[in-house]
Amino acid sequence: MAFQLSPGVNVSEIDLTTIVPSVATSIGAFAGPFAWGPIGEIITISDEVRLVDSFGKPDSNNYEYWFSAANFLAYSSNLKIVRAYNSTTTRNATANGTAVLIKNNDDWLDNHTGYADGSYNGFAARYAGEIGNSLKVSMADANTYSTWAYSTQFTTTPGTSTYVSNKGGANDEIHIVVVDEDGLFSGTRGTILEKFPFASKASDAKDDSGNTNYYKNVIRNKSKYIHWVSHTTTVAASGTAWGSAANATSFKSMTANVTVSLSGGVDGTVSTANVISGYDYFDPSESVDISLVIGGPATATVGVDLISMAETRKDCVVFLSPLKTNVVDNAGNETTDIKTFRDTLTSTSYAVLDSNWKYQYDKYNDVYRWVPLNGDIAGLCARTDNDRDPWFSPGGLNRGVIKNVIKLAWNPTKTNRDDLYIKGINPIVTFQGEGTVLFGDKTLLSKPSAFDRINVRRLFIVLEKAIARAARFSMFEFNDQFTRAQFVALVEPFLRDVQGRRGITDFRVVCDETNNTGEVIDRNEFIGDIYIKPARSINFIQLNFVAVRTGVSFDEVVGKF
Repeated sequence: MAFQLSPGVNVSEIDLTTIVPSVATSIGAFAGPFAWGPIGEIITISDEVRLVDSFGKPDSNNYEYWFSAANFLAYSSNLKIVRAYNSTTTRNATANGTAVLIKNNDDWLDNHTGYADGSYNGFAARYAGEIGNSLKVSMADANTYSTWAYSTQFTTTPGTSTYVSNKGGANDEIHIVVVDEDGLFSGTRGTILEKFPFASKASDAKDDSGNTNYYKNVIRNKSKYIHWVSHTTTVAASGTAWGSAANATSFKSMTANVTVSLSGGVDGTVSTANVISGYDYFDPSESVDISLVIGGPATATVGVDLISMAETRKDCVVFLSPLKTNVVDNAGNETTDIKTFRDTLTSTSYAVLDSNWKYQYDKYNDVYRWVPLNGDIAGLCARTDNDRDPWFSPGGLNRGVIKNVIKLAWNPTKTNRDDLYIKGINPIVTFQGEGTVLFGDKTLLSKPSAFDRINVRRLFIVLEKAIARAARFSMFEFNDQFTRAQFVALVEPFLRDVQGRRGITDFRVVCDETNNTGEVIDRNEFIGDIYIKPARSINFIQLNFVAVRTGVSFDEVVGKF
């Protein structure tokens, strides 16, 4: 308690209710090229519908990446995505076709709102990519509404808003439409994608609910397809300039309807280095929480980089597949080529390599595609977390059945599977009548260890992550018997719970004078030693069927073979 200078009662609270917190174990992470969507930021996607909405549909250039993400979402509802891009060539479509790159909303606000009137003819696609060339923007005010091709889309002529009228001004309202001119977004040419009725030319305008009604802000806050870039110059010479505050004069009228088609949008060729740069947004661990890193069609270069990231973070596992050329149309050479690919990767318990690609239907383009399976394998881990716990193996017929498989690139035999498993490669097999199954649960750790199994690696990630977060509350306390006992009392119930849920078979927590010696205390350190016996998954089953003569007692033969 604090020292008191005169008699009195001081009341204070001491909170000893701290527990080891639950931690996320099923958050996916992925970077790759997409046809649409923000650049340079992490977007959380919950399902395939939102994947399309945020990043567009798959195309012939990005389908391997796109379906890797979509396949993970078939098992889970939490995937963080970064859109990879080429800073030199990736561009947004604009109303005059001039090249510009607007990465995301923050980039627009910081770097693309100060252009002179008429720059880029007023509008740009919300996001970079060729698909933005499908957009058309049109607007009209009271002076041009009667001749406007889209007047039937609105109930009445734009005029003067209540807000501007109350300020003594006039002629501030405009109607705006965004059109899918080429049908690349909607599938039908000329589809109206968005309508913004009665937006205002006044920078301070408010609607009846008190929200901003300035047309620049309306587009910023509500449009999924375009950015405002500048005011139109197709206006009368006299009147209040667009973007001014409401005052006692009339805003400039349009002299003609403004209808502009966007062009100049470019996807840009995304390189291996660009993909790696996308994954860099997930590092370091303090900035974003992830658990399952999906490699997609990753090359060895990308794979090694992802492994390095995972080993630095120590709270996530990377999922990789062999190269497409290793398994698709490579009859007889699959095992050798997959093993060669594996040898280009680092020995680590923080990565998992499967053995296959799958053939699946692309409903967006009405074709069949070859897609790597690592998105599915990461998804199996997420589904296992939901159905059981992270320390259960995701493999086998109980939890390892893979969705949406027309066929595998190859179906490894028992001999093939033996060769692969020795190298830490997890076979994916189609069993007649039982489906396509992940038939292994190894990590890429080369040395014999408990950590060469997925369930053990993920068990320790959970334990380390949760207990480390709880241990933060011991920071800056005294390293004395009370604090050490409090730490033990914090950790042991958590470990007993994990033990009860079959994650570990036994444990011991040591945090006392034996490991917190005087020298340790003088260095301002605190040591807790946590000993764990992890539960092991069954990989090998031996069934012995012993035929016994009728007159022989089982007691005579049991245990003799």
